[in-house]
Amino acid sequence: MTTAHVAILGGGPAGVGAAYQLRRLKRAGVTLLEQQQTAGGNAGSFELEGLRVDYGSHRLHPACDPAILADIRGLLGGDLLDRPRHGRIRLRGRWIHFPLQPVDLALRLDPGFALGSLRDAVLKPFRGGGSEASFAAVLRASLGPTICDSFYFPYARKIWGRAPSELSAIQARRRVSASSFSKLARKLLAQAPGLKRPGAGRFFYPRRGYGQISEAYAAAAQAAGADLRFGRRVTRIGAPRAPEEPWTIEAEANGGREITQADQLWSTIPIPMLARLLGDATPAEVFEAAGRLEYRAMVLVYLVLPVAQFSEYDAHYFPGEDVRITRLSEPKNYAELREPADRTVLCAELPCSVEEGAWSMSNAALGELVAHDLARAGIPLPAEPRAVEVRRLRQAYPIYTIGYERWFGVLDAWVESVPRLLSYGRQGLFAHDNTHHALAMAYAAADCLVGGSFQRDRWAEHRRVFETHVVED
Repeated sequence: MTTAHVAILGGGPAGVGAAYQLRRLKRAGVTLLEQQQTAGGNAGSFELEGLRVDYGSHRLHPACDPAILADIRGLLGGDLLDRPRHGRIRLRGRWIHFPLQPVDLALRLDPGFALGSLRDAVLKPFRGGGSEASFAAVLRASLGPTICDSFYFPYARKIWGRAPSELSAIQARRRVSASSFSKLARKLLAQAPGLKRPGAGRFFYPRRGYGQISEAYAAAAQAAGADLRFGRRVTRIGAPRAPEEPWTIEAEANGGREITQADQLWSTIPIPMLARLLGDATPAEVFEAAGRLEYRAMVLVYLVLPVAQFSEYDAHYFPGEDVRITRLSEPKNYAELREPADRTVLCAELPCSVEEGAWSMSNAALGELVAHDLARAGIPLPAEPRAVEVRRLRQAYPIYTIGYERWFGVLDAWVESVPRLLSYGRQGLFAHDNTHHALAMAYAAADCLVGGSFQRDRWAEHRRVFETHVVED
């Protein structure tokens, strides 16, 4: 028996996953509001020149909770492909396979980098434990200068637009899975024949693009009775003034105004945006904290090439600062597609801020920038692009500057203090997380709604697990 009605803001994996789980368990009625016309958010897909492409490079990792993975398999059936990872990193002018492979490292790694890394590993006991003061201090103490200066630090400056010394130590723990020589060795051994763990060096990917995961969850949620409303831009949220009053959400829809009321409000949108939408119900100190959290934007540049395939690799990584883009992916290779035979699409990722020139560059200029970068990296375009398409993401990555946790803590404590309000998911918890983490949060949230009441103590237990999440490369 349904005992509550939940309004969910945002139709990414965290939003549609919760809608599905709430209806499947018959915990609540659900109305979901999403600004875009389809499910998926930054983990969505769209069609370009007859090909389904994603918002950047996405994979479903084997680290996904088995129960959630079983649900995804059930929803997608034969469309969920089990694929080998086949990428490469341009490191000091040389290409090495990613995930790292012992034989490839032995044959292709720059000798100076190899010797420097070996020296740093030997000298690690003499460097001491280092300081927890910053991303730079943690990684330099654990990995030494060679790997940091050639890989992690230039990559950090490109991705987050900050000097490594300005980034929190938490960034190192949440974003760097190989943050010590022992962890790096385990990753290498996991790729060695006879030592591979199940799923090592592999990933899951839907036949019709990564957004097919969210789309399948959305369809299943609707079939179970959830009301999913796309094309709704939330403009204002009215907080209840008494325990018996509902939440009121105002949204623009089809040129008009639409009002939704619900007992519970669950938000997966960026937590600073949630604070602003609540207007006068948000305390001044929370408004200030919302303005202090920073996000890195991303410009995605899609080049449609008149060739069947650009390369055999699913993704190329560019940590060096001589190339502006950070990653290049080829969606056809993720899904092992052969058609259409006369074209392929490349997706180049260009992190920036919304104040930088790159954010407002024309499609043609961005296409030229990517072509120049690829030529510099030694992989020039085989032909002129037949089209250049651009997508812009304002909140691609949270930036963990030193002291950011103070400001997030103010927002988080405020949300926890408001009855019948929940902020979760990657954007809602200002977290560096993968899709399988976001879905785990969605399932956990549904688990906490019992008899129409949200169990905060149980949610706190789940939050402690979320804090151990480390992003899968």
